[in-house]
Amino acid sequence: MTSAARTAPGPDPDQAVRLESEFARPSRSARLLATAVRYRADLLAGLLFALLAGWLTHGLWPAPGQRMLALNPEDQTLFEWFLAVDSRALLGDFSLLTDRLNTPDGVNLMTNTTVIALGVLLAPVTLLVGAPVTFALLAAGNLAGTAVAWYLLFTRTLRARRLAAGLGAALCGFGPGMISQTNSHLHMTAQWLVPVIVWLVVRLLRAADPAGTLDGPDHRRGATSAVGLAAVVTVQVFVGEEVLFLTALTLLVMAVAYAVVDRPLLRQALPTFGGGLMLAAGLALLVLAYPLWYQFAGPQGVADGMFSPHYFSADLSSWWTISPLAVAGSDTSSRLTTGPAEYNTFLGWPLLLVTAACAIWLGRRPVVVACVAGALVMGALSLGPVLVISGEQTALPGPYALLNGLPVIDGALPMRFGLALLPLIGTLLTLAVDRALRERGRARRLVPLAVGAALLSVFPAPLPTTDRPALPEFVTAGHWRQCVRPGGVLVPVPPATPKDPRPMRWAAAADAEFGMPEGFFIGPYGRGGSATMGTYKRPTSALLADVAKRGVPAAVGDEQRRQAVRDVRFWGASCVALTDDTPHADTLRGTLEQLFGPGTRIADAWTWRF
Repeated sequence: MTSAARTAPGPDPDQAVRLESEFARPSRSARLLATAVRYRADLLAGLLFALLAGWLTHGLWPAPGQRMLALNPEDQTLFEWFLAVDSRALLGDFSLLTDRLNTPDGVNLMTNTTVIALGVLLAPVTLLVGAPVTFALLAAGNLAGTAVAWYLLFTRTLRARRLAAGLGAALCGFGPGMISQTNSHLHMTAQWLVPVIVWLVVRLLRAADPAGTLDGPDHRRGATSAVGLAAVVTVQVFVGEEVLFLTALTLLVMAVAYAVVDRPLLRQALPTFGGGLMLAAGLALLVLAYPLWYQFAGPQGVADGMFSPHYFSADLSSWWTISPLAVAGSDTSSRLTTGPAEYNTFLGWPLLLVTAACAIWLGRRPVVVACVAGALVMGALSLGPVLVISGEQTALPGPYALLNGLPVIDGALPMRFGLALLPLIGTLLTLAVDRALRERGRARRLVPLAVGAALLSVFPAPLPTTDRPALPEFVTAGHWRQCVRPGGVLVPVPPATPKDPRPMRWAAAADAEFGMPEGFFIGPYGRGGSATMGTYKRPTSALLADVAKRGVPAAVGDEQRRQAVRDVRFWGASCVALTDDTPHADTLRGTLEQLFGPGTRIADAWTWRF
């Protein structure tokens, strides 16, 4: 054997082990497949929720820019404008006081339900394909996302069987109130963070007694839960404050009821649990102090609610009535509420009876008592300050009378307190079905069938939609840029109002690149700076609105011309525009020519530049 042969390197044992390990390690696709198989039931539940949400909102597709919700189009126009304004944060053009409406005073975004977090999150979608697409995605996504979040809470925290969790979560995400609020109230249907808040509160409670044996608190777990709770609460403020308020009030009632039933846990957990809640509140306030101050005391902010609790109260008989938006519902029952977006308490007698039976069967478990207490209190508060039955106001005061007039609380509509019952009832149904599935005998079949039948009684029908009025070419083709300075003000004729906000669709289509006077918003234009919907009209605006309404030429003299000049200067307008699709366009054009002289034709609009 030669020297070279003797010194030739042999196989490297370490390299062989590494190669064997590489071949034995599953690929990324294999790991993803294994994860999918492991969680196939959860993925199936999420898929079913997504399909149901898509079916319920399918009338908006495949062209959201050409379709819109039929039952509440004004609010959809408002929220699409909100989304367009929010999306400008991606361009570095955003402020809590926007000058893109009600110019020159502006609009306080914190005072209005502007879903800032959702608008910023989906800003790329809005800027790329438009606010109507973003709205349609959120309308469906809020329903499915809320159901998925509750499903995960039920399976992970309550350890419920997947069938039980799916039934309960379906009610949470697709119950009558959620379907009703989907008629343009994105801030009320975006409830997918509520289960996260509940989970963090439960986690904080368990940190106070981690072993369930009163052995002592887990301070580290409690601190992380408090920090997480502060973060989620902060985000929820910029999604929907009313949902956060209802969640906090419901959890407060439940906590009191839970403590009454389980007093040993109260004595052990209160110091740690209470301290954790205080830490969470303190951290959240550090971030939210300025936005909340801005909302109530900042420019264009309002400190009071503007909606009458007497008007927005739930009719007692609505509770055992099936929602008109359910497959089994009837349009005749719509008289029991203020409109199609407020069927919050229409649970129907089958669901109420089954829920009551399940609660009795489950017994006095602390979580059951807490859910029942929360449901009774929130349901009672939804009835408002005076009891109304079948449309007739009685002389009986409602429990809400105790809260009426309190700061902040008067900003929440009483009838929306009924929305809190969906997750409470969903939790009770989940617990009942889960218990039945773990037992033998008649209950194993009877309870799931009864719950399924009750849920079928409120099964929703697809939301009604209609064709969206076409926008003028002056807007869609960008011709408005020929008469509006960058960041300037465009005055549509007539300007937008709360009852007719259609011109705000122009701004939404243009990604809110220009400002507009007046409009549909909440501002401090009532007596003593109280909240109103919209603002007062300038004289020229009122004159043009009257012509548009009656089609009768206005009497225009020197005083009207001088006033028109003052109003245009007040608005800081670059351009006044009258499009061909405006009612009585010819009469309005004659009035505008008397006020400002001959106009300039741009595409399908007459314009006057300043």
